[in-house]
Amino acid sequence: MATVGRDSAAPGTGQGRLVVVLGGLSAVSPFATDMYAPGFPGIVRSFGTTGTAVQLSLAACLVGLAVGQVVLGPVSDARGRRRLLLAGSGMFSVWSLVCALAPSIAVFDVARLLQGIAGSAGLVVGRAVISDRFSGVQAARQLATLSVIAMTAPVLAPVAGGLLLGIGSWRLVFVALAVTGLVLWLAVRAWVPESLPAERRRSGGLRAVLAAMGGLLRRRELVGYLLVVGCGLAALFAYITGSPFVFQGIYGLSPTGYGLVFASNAVGTVVAGALFERLAGPVRLHSLLVIGVLITVAAMVTLVALLATGISTLPTTWACLFGLTFGFGILLPASTALVLAVGSDAPGAASGMLGGAQFVLGAAAAPLPGVPGGTTAMSMGVVVLGCVLLSAVALVTLAGPPTAPAVRPCGPCR
Repeated sequence: MATVGRDSAAPGTGQGRLVVVLGGLSAVSPFATDMYAPGFPGIVRSFGTTGTAVQLSLAACLVGLAVGQVVLGPVSDARGRRRLLLAGSGMFSVWSLVCALAPSIAVFDVARLLQGIAGSAGLVVGRAVISDRFSGVQAARQLATLSVIAMTAPVLAPVAGGLLLGIGSWRLVFVALAVTGLVLWLAVRAWVPESLPAERRRSGGLRAVLAAMGGLLRRRELVGYLLVVGCGLAALFAYITGSPFVFQGIYGLSPTGYGLVFASNAVGTVVAGALFERLAGPVRLHSLLVIGVLITVAAMVTLVALLATGISTLPTTWACLFGLTFGFGILLPASTALVLAVGSDAPGAASGMLGGAQFVLGAAAAPLPGVPGGTTAMSMGVVVLGCVLLSAVALVTLAGPPTAPAVRPCGPCR
């Protein structure tokens, strides 16, 4: 259903600054996740610990991101958006500084968990702000912008981290994240007004929060769209964790060469996101989602079929995975817009469930390519194909035929 009666910023009244700040809030969590990866060996040496213990800090951050979105989204429906964005960005800065000054791996891991929870506010509440201020095609386009930023950040984060490690230790990375959190706090304070007036907030505390989420889960089409995007992100995580072993271990690329392959595939996501912004409006959102899912399925069916017939080359695998990321660049904003449209009466809860589905299913799929005993092109391809097929099944069986208001909603109501 489309939401009516929302304000949308008119041109020249701060809309551009609002989207830039929300984009920064969407990017800071991916940066926190990936920016310190080049510093793993240094962290092991600093704390005199193991690589597994350091990897646990990444898992802790992902858990924080998932739990934080599920909790903070509904809370923002009751308490408003602005205060949570200010608290989230401020606490992100604080916990980043704790990471930088951590005296032990135990303190570091706990701080990473809390940093993830704080950073999740920007992701989940930022989407809810878009849902408050825009509807229909305009909401889809703004969400596409946030999606492109969020998908570009993981590519740039390790590069930025590597540059900082060139002039200092891994602790400098977290100092930079702390400064970023402070800058975002100032930007939210200056340019992000409250988007959910008191009369539209939910009351009743935790019981009302759980009731709102329970009500959303009874909507079959919303569950379908959640599974479409969750399984889609699971496919992407399986690709991200499996591709280094495939391109470097099997096809013999150097780390730099792999970085170029990964970056070019990320460009596919960005290009697809830009294409989505142009097509949203003339083409129904549900139709765009179908196109995105079909592209991902076609790309992975082609890859697995080629591998099964003995064709395992760098160009063919690269091209098929580019198709995956390109399709995901359409799938992500389309499904996000549809989830928020169907759950428009509780956008914070819908946004929280969206983030939870993405990170929970993504984290579950990430280690699967290596389950057979080692990651191969076939094991990665089969896992990714299974995820996109599940996404397609959810689209057909649960999301079902689109309702007119959800797929061709009005523009921003003024």
